[in-house]
Amino acid sequence: MLQSYVPILILLVLATGFALISILLATFIGPRHPNTRKLSPYESGMTPIGPAMRRYPVRFYLVAVLFILFDIEIIFFFPWALIFRQLGFFGLVEIMVFILILLVGYAYVWKKGALDWE
Repeated sequence: MLQSYVPILILLVLATGFALISILLATFIGPRHPNTRKLSPYESGMTPIGPAMRRYPVRFYLVAVLFILFDIEIIFFFPWALIFRQLGFFGLVEIMVFILILLVGYAYVWKKGALDWE
């Protein structure tokens, strides 16, 4: 039974070995000529203004998380659409309940002001 996993183990060993050898060769053989020009941050050919690590408002992350949440929930429409005819009226009722739950969550987020940019 374990013999069927031998090719996977060989592939894992070869991939890990190749990655390690590539990193080690680049570290020891590769040219290193650091100077201030090479070590400075590069942004579209413009001289950087301000710190490289700028803090973003929490509202940005909140909107991003909400977008991902609602986007993932919308993905559930695709499998439902594929078997819609087989589900019949029961499937229609179930998707309506799902949409209602999505709308309640969206209304809650909207009422809390999570989508307002100030």
